[in-house]
Amino acid sequence: MAKRGYHHGNLRQALVEAALHLIEEKGPTGFTLSEAAKTAGVTPAAVYRHFAGREDLIAEAARQGYEIFADVMQYAYESGQPSALAAFEATGRAYLAFARKYPGHYIAMFESGISVNKTPELAAVAQRARDVMERAATELSEHIPPEKRPPASMFSAHVWAMSHGVVELFARNSPGSQSPFPPDDLLETGIGIYLRGLGLIDSDQ
Repeated sequence: MAKRGYHHGNLRQALVEAALHLIEEKGPTGFTLSEAAKTAGVTPAAVYRHFAGREDLIAEAARQGYEIFADVMQYAYESGQPSALAAFEATGRAYLAFARKYPGHYIAMFESGISVNKTPELAAVAQRARDVMERAATELSEHIPPEKRPPASMFSAHVWAMSHGVVELFARNSPGSQSPFPPDDLLETGIGIYLRGLGLIDSDQ
């Protein structure tokens, strides 16, 4: 494979992009810092000017992924306004779209074993992404009688878990797994069943 190289002064980002490529190709534990350096077109020693180790490099890839993810979720949320239902459903679909478009970032964020609390910057941007979905859940849950209303954090976590499950099982070519329906349809109908159970949409919708 040809070396990717880097622009002067942007070695740090070149290494992140090299890591993203290797993460997609080999998984988060399937490459070394030396391979990342080679892919970026620099010596292994150059890596340590910016990252203490592979985990730090992957954590930066995850942080950048969460930045993109939070922006995607925010855009989806705003695109559904002023309907609280449309905004909420859009955030679920955005999760699936992000996983497809940014597989390296997705793996770094959710499959690398890197804690979102590894750095304050990573924790902050991960929280920003969660806040978008929780805000959408809060607005939608206002239509539920208070005595039947789940906490917004639980509400959003349910849909996050559903979205994540569809991605992991059926949208990322898991070995031996084949969806009987398109992932988008699975997620949309799953969210529909959940929202009907809360009385937020009519049974015939």
